[in-house]
Amino acid sequence: MAASGRGLSRALHSTPCPAWKRVQSGANGCLKPEYDAVVIGAGHNGLVAAAYLQRLGVNTAVFERRHVIGGAAVTEEIIPGFKFSRASYLLSLLRPQIYTDLELKKHGLKLHLRNPYSFTPMLEEGTLSKPPRSLLLGTDVAENQKQISQFSRKDAQAFPRYEEFMKRLVLAIDPLLDAAPVDIAALQHGSLLQRLRALSTLRPLLKAGRTLGAQLPQYYEVLTAPISKVLDQWFESEPLKATLATDAVIGAMTSPHTPGSGYVLLHHVMGSLEGMQGAWSYVQGGMGALSDAIASSATAHGASIFTEKTVAKVQVNSEGRVQGVVLQGGEEVRSRVVLSCASPQVTFLELTPQEWLPGAFVKRISQLDTQSPVTKINVAVDRLPNFQAAPNAPGDQPQAHHQCSIHLNCEDTLLLHQAFEDAKGGLPSQRPMIELCIPSSLDPTLAPTGCHVVSLFTQYTPYTLAGGKVWDEQKKNTYADKVFDCIEAYAPGFKRSVLGRDILTPQDLERIFGLPGGNIFHGAMSLDQLYFARPVPQHSDYRCPVQGLYLCGSGAHPGGGVMGAAGRNAAHIVFRDLKNM
Repeated sequence: MAASGRGLSRALHSTPCPAWKRVQSGANGCLKPEYDAVVIGAGHNGLVAAAYLQRLGVNTAVFERRHVIGGAAVTEEIIPGFKFSRASYLLSLLRPQIYTDLELKKHGLKLHLRNPYSFTPMLEEGTLSKPPRSLLLGTDVAENQKQISQFSRKDAQAFPRYEEFMKRLVLAIDPLLDAAPVDIAALQHGSLLQRLRALSTLRPLLKAGRTLGAQLPQYYEVLTAPISKVLDQWFESEPLKATLATDAVIGAMTSPHTPGSGYVLLHHVMGSLEGMQGAWSYVQGGMGALSDAIASSATAHGASIFTEKTVAKVQVNSEGRVQGVVLQGGEEVRSRVVLSCASPQVTFLELTPQEWLPGAFVKRISQLDTQSPVTKINVAVDRLPNFQAAPNAPGDQPQAHHQCSIHLNCEDTLLLHQAFEDAKGGLPSQRPMIELCIPSSLDPTLAPTGCHVVSLFTQYTPYTLAGGKVWDEQKKNTYADKVFDCIEAYAPGFKRSVLGRDILTPQDLERIFGLPGGNIFHGAMSLDQLYFARPVPQHSDYRCPVQGLYLCGSGAHPGGGVMGAAGRNAAHIVFRDLKNM
């Protein structure tokens, strides 16, 4: 469906020039022949790496192939007057040190914290006096218990204990995010000095073990078992289990019954914003405003950021050391080091000369699991969705549930598993799992007055359809219509409110944002592709087989999500290496 003219004749929002562009309009806006460091890709991790390096005195340039910075953390006005967080759409995982070190608040970052944060309406018959049930969760323990007791009093009592149990695991994992994994190679084969340095990398692991203590076996099960098994041990009501399970499968081609799905759940509850553990927020102005704030911090200290500058090749000298990059137009830019925010596949299979990479390494990179179940649909509507389980108030003003992640087709974990099974057979899910968010419910700057932007994060949709068929416009629209039919069942009138939509299948996410296979994490967050093994074993410390080349994107430890940890960690490794050159 193209953008409709209905309601779109209103004046468009003016988009002011981002601060980083104003700073760079002078001398820093001119491309120089040489820098200390070059960063490939202005995704949020690349921008974080550049900001830290520049603060440490390393003259850094960032090259972005698109017209806009941020990678998947962008704001785009796809439909006139409506500003969408086109790919990533929520903030929680950003490391607190980055928020503080880069002074992001000073550089314009404004957050809208969500409380409550989760709403799961039931698809059931209501009555004139009583609407269908729903599950609304937030930070109020007593209110959560009241909500859960609609489905199970036993679960209402267990829920606070479950949250405390998970918080302890988050405390244990947290230190592992902010440093490179243990350097096994240095411990085994390094010089005495290298071995002593490598011993320090054991500290976060030892701290994690001390935090978990005698409960380590139970926590091990959370990380390795199917999340359905873990949740069955805690709860009996399906709406609660299915709501919690969505965090274990979102963005992943896995079922709640898949072993190891518990880690993805943990990954989605380990965030912290403005001192609030587990908080999720919308970014004022959309996710692109976060990227602009990081870029502003970087350019304020002298970094250079160039858009519509595609890196075609990493330059390697005759001694096997990086000496810069070649841009698509043939222009060479020399540098002492190169950091790639692109995926491991693009970095090593497309940009790096193959003769300098070990064959076994190339094979491992080519075999990485990048399956994605995600189709993201961005929708412009002329009114708020009106859910049968929570009817709108007079005046159509946003209510508490409108600010939440709204889970549809999530009443039962069996529904999630069936949706997964459809995709494993090469078909889009008959009843897709839908996470519906309305960021304009808290940030009215995103849409014209009275209108709203709706983010639909849906799964499961295979990259390639059964029989080797590809996603053409007809198939994309057929799937989007199915999603809209599902929403209509919960919120009658939704389809009539739609002014326009932007449908992004896994192939679109790969083509536009460089996400391999459409995978939002740059690769599966499965236990065989985490920590020591991200992106592949022996190369989890951001360094690559080519000296002077580093990986700093979501394909590196600790993985995906708008976290910034990979960029920050890589920058510190690079700075240490530069001092030793």
